[in-house]
Order: sequence, then C-alpha cells, then structure tokens
Amino acid sequence: MADQVTRRRFLLQSGISAAAANFMLNLPSLSFGSTGSIGSNGSAPRKQRLVFIFTPNGVIPKHFWPSDAGREYEAKRILQPLEPFRQQVMTIKGLCNRIKGDGDGHMRGIGCLLTGIELFPGDIQGGSDTPAGWSMGISIDQYLKNRLQENPATQTRFGSLEFGVMVPQHADTWTRMCYAGPNQPVAPIDNPYQMFDRLYGQAKNREMLASVLDDLTDDFRKIEAQLSQEDRHLLRQHVEIVRQTEQEIKLEQQLQARQGDVGHAVPQLPANIKRQNDNIPTLTKLQMDLMVNSFLADFTRIASLQITNSVGQPRMTWLGIEEGHHDLSHEPDSNEEAYEKLIRINTWYCEQVAYLAQRLAETPEPGADGSMLDHTTIVWTNELGKGNSHTRDDIPFVLVGGGLGFQMGQSIRMTKTNHNRFLMTIAAAMGHPVESFGNPDYCTEGVLTGLT
Repeated sequence: MADQVTRRRFLLQSGISAAAANFMLNLPSLSFGSTGSIGSNGSAPRKQRLVFIFTPNGVIPKHFWPSDAGREYEAKRILQPLEPFRQQVMTIKGLCNRIKGDGDGHMRGIGCLLTGIELFPGDIQGGSDTPAGWSMGISIDQYLKNRLQENPATQTRFGSLEFGVMVPQHADTWTRMCYAGPNQPVAPIDNPYQMFDRLYGQAKNREMLASVLDDLTDDFRKIEAQLSQEDRHLLRQHVEIVRQTEQEIKLEQQLQARQGDVGHAVPQLPANIKRQNDNIPTLTKLQMDLMVNSFLADFTRIASLQITNSVGQPRMTWLGIEEGHHDLSHEPDSNEEAYEKLIRINTWYCEQVAYLAQRLAETPEPGADGSMLDHTTIVWTNELGKGNSHTRDDIPFVLVGGGLGFQMGQSIRMTKTNHNRFLMTIAAAMGHPVESFGNPDYCTEGVLTGLT
C-alpha cells in the first residue's frame, strides 16, 4: 500500500491529472482494455452475423456424431433438438485442435479454440501439465469484429457482444474463450441485467468516460520521459488501449445518434433472477433473448455465448442430476448411469442452441428477405472431443443457419484436419480471407473445401 501511495504522489507531482494517475495505476484491471465491402452496385453488402456458443467438457461421440456423411444422415440422440432445422444444420467431424505447448488439455482446449495459437508461459497450474498463461493471439470473433468495424457499411454500435452464463468471477485460462489480441482475454458479461444496461442504458456514463479519456494522452506524454525503456513500452501499450477505447466510444455514440430508435420494443427483464446454479436455464434464455434483440437493432453482428467454462461444474438439477458436469465427464464409459447423464446434459445444451435458432428463424430479417437465421450462422463448439480422454480430436463443431453461405443440411467427415483451417474458412466466408490464422504451421493446406 505504501508503494502505491508513493507512486501516486510521484505521478501527481509530475503534473498529470488525478484521473490519469488513477488510470495508470490501475490499467491492468480495466475491463475494456486488458484483459465486407460495398457491393459492386453500390448497395450495402448482405448482412452476415456470426455466433459462437461454447459448452464444456466434451461430448459422448456415439450419441453425438451422425453415423454417415452426406445429406441422408441419421441425427443421433444429442442432436435431435436440431432436427426441425435439419436443412440449415451442418456437422463437421474430424477437426482437431493440434496446438501444443504449455497448459493442460482443458486450458489449450478453450484458450486455443478460437485463436488457433499457443498459450503464453504463465503461472496458472492445470492438472499435471506445465502451467500456462493467456493465449498468444487474437480470436477469430474479435478479428472479424475489427474487420467489420473498419468498414462504414458494416460498422455496428458495439462491434461484438460477449454473453456468458455462470462464468466464474475469477479470470484464468479456463474461463476465457475470446481474445482481443495476445495476452488480452475478453471477459463475457454473464449477468443479463448488466448486459441490458450495456445495450439500453449507461449512455451518460459512456459520455463522461469519453470526456475523461480525451485528457489522458497528454498526461501520459508528460510522464513518459521519466520512465525506463521497459516502462515506456508498457505505457505506450496502455496509450494504444486508451486510443482504441476512445475510438470505440466515439463510434458507439455516432452510431447511436444515427440510429435513433432501436427498432424494437425495449425488452422487460423479470426481476431478481439471481446468478446461481439452479437459474442456469432462465439465465441462458434471457441472454439469448437479449442477443436476438441486439441483432434486431443491429447493435452487433458478432456475438458469443459461453455457458459456464472449461472444466465447468454446473449441476443440472432441473434434469434431476446432482453431480457436477466436469466430475461426470471423467467417469469411464462403463459407468452406465454417468454415461446416460452426460447424454442428457449434452442434449440439454443442444436444446439451447435450438432455442436460439428458433428465435432467429421466427424473426423476419429487417430490411431483407427471409429470417434472421438465414443471415446468421451459429457455431456450437466445445474445448474437448470427449471428456474422460481429454482428447482434442474431433472437436464438436455444429453449424446452424445461413449466414456464412455454406451448403447446409449435411454431415461432413474429415480426417484429422487442423481446426485452424476452419477458422480461416470462417474468415473467408465473412469476406475477410486470410493466408493463415493462429499458428501458421497448421494452416499450410488453406481453407476447407466442400462447405460451399
């Protein structure tokens, strides 16, 4: 504490504002920092949306993957809730997370899932493997957010929205799926009331924050000459975060002013839904309803929903299951009771995907033909292929909806294919092709074929 006071006094004596001093002393914990083109006829490009839904601890392959490839596949028990959307569903078996390095299987499972690159060395110990830190790269959702925000035709108020359900309050490698860049995990908002405030409230707070940020860059310049080379490097990184935050807030304010009415009735949330295990079904539904509303208002075109976390331990009491999910996932296949419970748990997760698909399917696309599902692709995924083996082969990837322009209504089978190539394929389908994504060693064969 004494050191904190001394550093604060030094900063204030250097002639910078108290706001800047507080900002500099606390930057690492700031929630906002740390952690297509116009068509040929001059019209706006076709609206595309992308949603990642994460559920943890692997699946039961025998009751998950269709037994056959092609369009005449048989949907297994876990995927039965998606049968009403059969013509808009694609399953891809054979995608493997080959990323090696530090961290246990769960950590690399979630931390490398959307980034396709290794974890930094760190001090977060997992299982019997080496400890690790955050991911070394940006995740595909945040990469696409940045590309869409660069183009006035695809800019939205928020760029991306990260929803969560019962994600632990502490931040570690098991609890973060999205990354704004190397060492920059993005925390999901797992409280529907906080998400509501972000979507429909707090405008004055954002205006006040923007006015404070306007003064910070000059204050940083005053102190820079008195710092070591290493500290100057860190300060410049923080200044870049400030600039980025300023730009995002100003863009948000411009788009909000331009948009005016949100285009739908502001939803009414039920009161006093507590953040606790038994309310997971209600919390999940509320978050998905808010996501649909955010799409309807064109607040964002990139979203994610993280239900709990890697090694998540929700107890599906509403299904009559009292054990934690992660504990059950480690039981051998010979434990028939646990095996059956895991099938039911994963079927419930699939029901949540189907609920979001139904909400989008029943909502007409604003200003265009078809439904919102025709312009949105949901990607349901997991950090493991199977829980009790900790395999990252055959990572579950189930796609629903027409947003990426893929040939839906089919089961696809691949052979031990690097999942980086799938991330590249998503980028290309969104109109932003890349030569590699994540670790380039796993990208040499290019985008996947047979999806379009």
